[in-house]
Amino acid sequence: MTASVLTTLSVFAAIIMGYLYLDYRKEKREWRKRVNRLYNDGAKRKSTIVLLGDRFDQSEMASPLHSKLTESSLSITPSEYIVFQFVAWMGLIMLLNNFFSITFPMNIIIALLILEGSKRIFFLYRKSKMKEKMVEQLPEICRTLANGTRSGMTLTQSINLVAQEVSLPAKVEFKRMANELALGIDFNVALKSMEKRIDSREFRLFVATLLIQKKAGGNLFAVLDEMGQTLEERKILLQEIKTMTAEQRYVAYIVPVIPIFLVLMMNNVIDGFLDPLFTGIGAVLFALFLAGTVLTFVLVRKVTNIRV
Repeated sequence: MTASVLTTLSVFAAIIMGYLYLDYRKEKREWRKRVNRLYNDGAKRKSTIVLLGDRFDQSEMASPLHSKLTESSLSITPSEYIVFQFVAWMGLIMLLNNFFSITFPMNIIIALLILEGSKRIFFLYRKSKMKEKMVEQLPEICRTLANGTRSGMTLTQSINLVAQEVSLPAKVEFKRMANELALGIDFNVALKSMEKRIDSREFRLFVATLLIQKKAGGNLFAVLDEMGQTLEERKILLQEIKTMTAEQRYVAYIVPVIPIFLVLMMNNVIDGFLDPLFTGIGAVLFALFLAGTVLTFVLVRKVTNIRV
């Protein structure tokens, strides 16, 4: 009798414990949902600054800047770029004031000039790197297109295959072209549009080959395979040239920086060291110095920029 009562009570207690545990799990899930709604719902819990930034990003004013950032492969919004630019400007002002003893208003002007020049150089560098990466991917693109056409795919289907298989940045361009073709845009128009966006001699040759083969017909696989091998050999040759001219290319960047850095350091050590630059003769000498520095940079770059 006692054993049966204990067994019944044990089963009853186990049922109650299971019910309480399930109720606890349910309350825990509900609590997590409430916490996520409170702290992770960005659409409802955004600060005024973030909302203003989102509104600016969606405006027509930010459209050219957004295109510029996209072309440079920078995954930031126009509002974030403006904030970064302002922070860098303030940092340069403090650096010039504290370490090089350049006071107001010259520190503001010099910082603005340095920021503007650095910004232009940075965007040119990013665009050139994007083009270089696209050119480096051309052998792989040619092989993928050749394998696709050899297996019986059409050229449009091979473009879709390239958009799926290759890596960035070529993946973005070919995916965009595949979407344009899917929307009914003519193949020649879509290919010419991509050629204008990339603007590279090697890519123009690639586009011309595709257009001629599509118009005249022929063994597209053999042409693309041969082009892929030629571009691969050319890429190896360019890498060898870059390795051999690496020291000279870095000299082209170091030569303009060292004199400017020394002048700023001397201004920090000697009070009024830069004052003669604001006289008539000083302005002429400063202009000659800038012209010589730019000319040195251009000449060294011309010597090391070997075309293949």
